[in-house]
Amino acid sequence: MSALLDVKNLRVSFPTPRGPVEVVRGVSFTLGRERLGIVGESGSGKSMTGRSILKLVRAPGKVTADRLSFDGIELTAQSERQMRAIRGARISMVMQDPKFSLNPVMTIGEQIAEALLTHQTLPRSEIRARVFAMLESVRINDPERVAKLYPHEVSGGMGQRVMIAMMLIPEPDLLIADEPTSALDVSVQAQVLDIINEQIVGKGMGLILISHDLNLVASYCDRILVMYRGEVVEACKASELGQTKHPYTRGLLAAMPRIDENRDELPVLDRSAWATA
Repeated sequence: MSALLDVKNLRVSFPTPRGPVEVVRGVSFTLGRERLGIVGESGSGKSMTGRSILKLVRAPGKVTADRLSFDGIELTAQSERQMRAIRGARISMVMQDPKFSLNPVMTIGEQIAEALLTHQTLPRSEIRARVFAMLESVRINDPERVAKLYPHEVSGGMGQRVMIAMMLIPEPDLLIADEPTSALDVSVQAQVLDIINEQIVGKGMGLILISHDLNLVASYCDRILVMYRGEVVEACKASELGQTKHPYTRGLLAAMPRIDENRDELPVLDRSAWATA
């Protein structure tokens, strides 16, 4: 399988009074038209890795890589104008919370149409038809009514579906989903992930799913990268998550509550034996 994305020695740093601090330290991986999960606790560098791919880390942050290649395009060599032609059209990113990602003064339909019109010139009738079809594909009933609503008039779960519709309507090759269900009820999380999975598999896209929930990612991805303090400490097939060896991965799995357990306390990670500075 040819690589859609090839990342080698990706590093992200920010200046501090005590000198630069690296938040992503030498991350390397390849991605085909498959589903890759990146997991780890808060601050592990997951989101920064995703944002770096789209060159969304602004100054004073600094991003370097030996290679950051998307479909044969070296992203580090692209200007901001060239990146605007790639963002959305070729690579899309679903952010965590729709309340901060959707424009409060534009209707749902206008925002989805804008995501399409940024990269294409189409007749108004075709835009309207594609917006309604996209809303239906993310399981929104009565798309004509919903398209006229404003973000504050929809629920969190519907807001996330709208965000997915916005990111997928230009038909990109790669979707980066940064904790797309973190603000949602458990019952809605599965619905949103099912929608993302349907779209990815149906359109033959690549997916990077960023999350802190190992079992959730294992259910929807083909491969998993485990990050700790900016580094990839373990990589495995999703089906082999239970056979992972690194103490950090084992500790994350052990700390997850199970509905049928009888432990008095959840274990706390003991990092002293393996964590590095």
